[in-house]
Amino acid sequence: MKVNIEKIEPAFGSSFSIRKFVNQFMFKEPVWHCHPEYEIVYISNGKGKRHINNHISYYDDGDLIFIGPNLPHFGFTVEREDGYTEVVVQLKSEFLGKEFLQAPELRQIHQLFERAQSGLSFNGKTRHRVGKKLLKMLDLPPFEQLMALLNVLHDMSISDEVEAFHANAFTFALAAEDQERIDTIYKYVQQNFKEEVSLSEIAQNVNMSVPAFCRYFKKATSQTFINFVNGFRIAYASKLLREKNMLITDVAHDAGFNNISHFNKQFLKITGFSPRAYKDSHKPVVHLEKDEQLN
Repeated sequence: MKVNIEKIEPAFGSSFSIRKFVNQFMFKEPVWHCHPEYEIVYISNGKGKRHINNHISYYDDGDLIFIGPNLPHFGFTVEREDGYTEVVVQLKSEFLGKEFLQAPELRQIHQLFERAQSGLSFNGKTRHRVGKKLLKMLDLPPFEQLMALLNVLHDMSISDEVEAFHANAFTFALAAEDQERIDTIYKYVQQNFKEEVSLSEIAQNVNMSVPAFCRYFKKATSQTFINFVNGFRIAYASKLLREKNMLITDVAHDAGFNNISHFNKQFLKITGFSPRAYKDSHKPVVHLEKDEQLN
């Protein structure tokens, strides 16, 4: 897939960039892009899909992510709600000098930057607590803004409400031919993962033999084509299990699996949970008032 290189220029008098988007997306259309800066993104509400390198997952009720440099990714919002706000902070790890994060007082923040290289998502109370701090930063003068950013980084560094994406970097060279091929492959999988995906068809689409295509894709993405397709399918299945009251067999079929045993195996391999355990852990909890409990 073609990766657009985003050029980021901090505002005059600032060592990092911070932007806010209200009731609009950062990109009008999904753009597969990367940049050498770290990026913090807070989304106040709405639903979306995270696609960061080889990681695919969904979120609802907003999001807070921290991703490292040169990780290709899309914009993150799919369904926007009223009052939608997105705050994007972009900075280099040495934004205050190469030695700054080596200070013992900043050990946890230094470790946060290291963990963010493969992507992090924050949930629970951390998500919106940090989000509110980011929103307040926008109205501060440069020095107070910098102090507030350090406070945000510290808050994120000590939080245990965090999930790692393990989004490993792609290894393909960004030659024009590679960009066109990867773009064709991605679009094909995006449109067809719910159906039978044909190796011969996708290989033909990029003018390669099946063996040559398999070797090329493994070298380009550090994973097999089948694992890439299964990543799309399991991400979609997990979304259905969270949001829909569906039988697991129906979820498997809708996500493109014809064999329930194979679906269970792949779901466990990719998520670490069985589909049943995942579904049960995401059941809504209803709290009744005391007089309701007595009836």
